Amino acid sequence: MTAQALLPYEIDQHDGAKPVKRWTKGVPVEDGALRQLANLAKMPFIHRWVAAMPDAHVGKGATVGSVIPTVGAIIPAAVGVDLGCGMIAVRTSLRAVDLPESLGALRSAIEAAVPHGRTRGRDRGAWHDLPAPVAAAWAGLEGRLDVITDKHPAIAGANTFAHLGTLGGGNHFIELCLDEDDDVWVMLHSGSRGIGNRIGSHFIRLAREEMKRWFVHLPDLDLAYFPEGSRYFGDYIEALTWAQDFARISRELMMRAVLEVLAAADDLPPFTYGDLAVNCHHNYVARERHYGKDVFVTRKGAVRAGLGELGIIPGSMGARSYIVRGKGNRESFCSCSHGAGRVMSRTEARRRFTVDDHAAATAGIECRKDAAVIDETPAAYKSIEAVMAAQADLVEVVHTLRQVLCVKG
Repeated sequence: MTAQALLPYEIDQHDGAKPVKRWTKGVPVEDGALRQLANLAKMPFIHRWVAAMPDAHVGKGATVGSVIPTVGAIIPAAVGVDLGCGMIAVRTSLRAVDLPESLGALRSAIEAAVPHGRTRGRDRGAWHDLPAPVAAAWAGLEGRLDVITDKHPAIAGANTFAHLGTLGGGNHFIELCLDEDDDVWVMLHSGSRGIGNRIGSHFIRLAREEMKRWFVHLPDLDLAYFPEGSRYFGDYIEALTWAQDFARISRELMMRAVLEVLAAADDLPPFTYGDLAVNCHHNYVARERHYGKDVFVTRKGAVRAGLGELGIIPGSMGARSYIVRGKGNRESFCSCSHGAGRVMSRTEARRRFTVDDHAAATAGIECRKDAAVIDETPAAYKSIEAVMAAQADLVEVVHTLRQVLCVKG
């Protein structure tokens, strides 16, 4: 047996590159993701190695499920455009027996309380009459954004307060779940919506322009970067931090709205909540210290899993999700996966699966069962059980959740 076979991760070593350590044993990883990871590892400012989580798959800019520690530089496209995307979960005192037999009315009430999705023309996923809690939260964010847009007018004009506290589309969701003791949890997944996209896209474009101006040759244009102290570096950090705050506050507002829906439901008893709550980014940058260096850690589809820290690893619609506690594994830069990870593209999922397939895969769950959500069907994702097994040295499971209601954007 080789030494690598005894390790909990696999190691890729390419000429002229730092190693890539992959916690992907027993989990498929497509060739495109391996190429992206190899290109990342060639960047001269990578600190020690690149870590890949078991949900790793091809992403725009960089591999989703990658942990990228850098010294003196940040790659905007590796962070992406859904800045601060993440999860929040709260345990309530409600029990499974407290829930009504049919959850259809409850799903409709949540969908009415939290704008979600979008349509052409009029954006139904935005506020048209701003609720007081959202207005108050926006008041604390608006001034900081004004400073940013004064320096970068191209960012102005995106939806801002109208998207604060709204779900968005794609794989963003709101769920009611039951844990192993039949306690009811509220869990949701969202990001920074239109303004985060505008900020991310703007600085990705500027980074590419800077690379051309400096005649920097890159293995992939998506690896364009800002060196620390360069013209746009500070502005990017400022805008990125703001977007991450926007996303975190947005999750808190939606959680508040969903809990208010539950509290107003005639067929639910009074309840309490908040004895256990988690709110974590999984698409963000943080300043951290690893292996004797102060570094920027870009987690693109990864959750911080420092010793004792709580995180959320959701499965797909119809699969289990997990509340986890980090083991503080230094080799993963104290990180774990952010979910199951896609095993096929959205286009391939729509080609391969039918509405009947999706309905069968989500039997017993109150959720949409129509053609518009087939790209989010469980079979489009990796096995969450295999993903969890591959990262047993990164986290321990605190609670196992199963969905009973799901609202998709």
